Amino acid sequence: MSYVQRWRKSSYSDQNESNCVELAQRDATAILLRESDEPHTVITTTPLALRALTRAVKAGRLDHLSR
Repeated sequence: MSYVQRWRKSSYSDQNESNCVELAQRDATAILLRESDEPHTVITTTPLALRALTRAVKAGRLDHLSR
């Protein structure tokens, strides 16, 4: 894996908590996601796929999954 400049926490996370989503950009084609309490488990996605997921979540298209 290429060197990651900086992990960023979700703006919805308390900056002092250890259970939050973090993102990093590896390069122009790869976005890395991890949960801060499992920092060695990293998911890699593309900016396009992450954008589609973000739009779906904001639109409520995944709300049925939590029921």
